[in-house]
Amino acid sequence: MDRQKQRITLTAAAMLVPLMAACGAEQADGGSASVGAGKPVTGVRWNVDSVTADGRTHEAPDGAHMTIDKGRAEGSFGCNDFGAEATVDGDRVRLSKTRATEMACENKPMAFEETLARTLSDQEFKARVDGDRLTLTTEQGDTVRLTEAKDAPLSGTRWTVTAPEADGRAHLTFDARKGTVSGSLGCNKVNAEATVRDRDITLGPPATTRMMCEDSLMADEKALLRLFDGELKYRVEHQTLTLTSDNGMTVRAVAGQ
Repeated sequence: MDRQKQRITLTAAAMLVPLMAACGAEQADGGSASVGAGKPVTGVRWNVDSVTADGRTHEAPDGAHMTIDKGRAEGSFGCNDFGAEATVDGDRVRLSKTRATEMACENKPMAFEETLARTLSDQEFKARVDGDRLTLTTEQGDTVRLTEAKDAPLSGTRWTVTAPEADGRAHLTFDARKGTVSGSLGCNKVNAEATVRDRDITLGPPATTRMMCEDSLMADEKALLRLFDGELKYRVEHQTLTLTSDNGMTVRAVAGQ
């Protein structure tokens, strides 16, 4: 296929273009297709390690990833997000109608991004899964190497709150060995007992400092304090933690910020 025709179509604004309804080789009951007899290629978040194109290998920056599931491929080239229709048939993976955002990001290797975008867009690959590694190879011999992304551990990870507030000041760290949680509510420091069982967390009454901050921060703190002295449901998906209280409040946080 002509390289020019393979070029990714970018949106005029930094928003992901809605994809068309997917169709493909997924099972009728919504189950994941597999590559050979090994680990399924679908339903897994794969971090991009490198891309080799035209005889040159480019190492991936943090954040480049891809997930193939339910007839779609979605992910990030490292800066810009992308989506495509995807079919999986045996050891063959086909991506088509690729769309992506169009942003310029500081401190990101845009040359890598352009190479990965060109390699992944509207292509058919031979896929090989070996343990937690996935290799996608085009008919021209270009190769994308990926590794299965692991969920961040609840305990020991600094979780920076992104919702309901998102200025990066509020964060929590759970310590399963000590049975505690500590961090910042955005203005004041906080710590409390925290017992983790299965997908539940029981938080004790919070002990906080008594600083006064601007009204917006104090409002955010009051909201976060509603998490304490009660039962929570928690879910970790890759680098995102979701906490849901019995009173219906939901807090989301990301790892390592």
